[in-house]
Amino acid sequence: MALVIILAITVIILAVLLIQEKSKKTVPAASGVSSDAADKYRPDIDVELLTPNSFSRPQTATDKITGIVIHYVANPGSTAIQNRNYFEGLKDSQETQASSNFIVGLDGEIVQCVPTSEVAYASNSRNHDTVSIEVCHPDETGKFNDKTYDSLVWLTGWLCEYLNVEPENVIRHYDVTGKDCPLYFVEHEDAWLQFKEDVKTWISEHQ
Repeated sequence: MALVIILAITVIILAVLLIQEKSKKTVPAASGVSSDAADKYRPDIDVELLTPNSFSRPQTATDKITGIVIHYVANPGSTAIQNRNYFEGLKDSQETQASSNFIVGLDGEIVQCVPTSEVAYASNSRNHDTVSIEVCHPDETGKFNDKTYDSLVWLTGWLCEYLNVEPENVIRHYDVTGKDCPLYFVEHEDAWLQFKEDVKTWISEHQ
């Protein structure tokens, strides 16, 4: 009888330890399966989640994430936090429904607005199964500066690893709706193809 009790206690202890170990490998505010590479190379993200509201963060659960959509903010010279605050203000102005999961800024900063497990209002018919990244740009050409570009490659590569998304499924807003977004990557197909190659290179170097 004592042996049975000891065995039962041992099983319970092992189960608790296993649960604790799994919890350590969970990256906050995301919906994919974590990996050692994703944990190790997670970029520096300023988590500034929007207040739950029906205009920018409806807290609707996503389906399985199958793609990552790249956007540009179309507001030259604006910062990541300014664009985040615009999304936040929609709960009061109620002028439109808009948001993004992440915003990459002019200094390479990354701001998270919406968890990847929740729908952001960014990619129209693909809101339910994609993660969106809005990207800041210094002028009307929509071209990203070097700091912004490097952070975008890092974040996109990391999300591919973390959310188990193939880099072939990194797309532009343009590929969903035909909108000229992100403008520079629509007008310069070679730059878009190079970006995807850079993401693939990042993944191969950080696995």
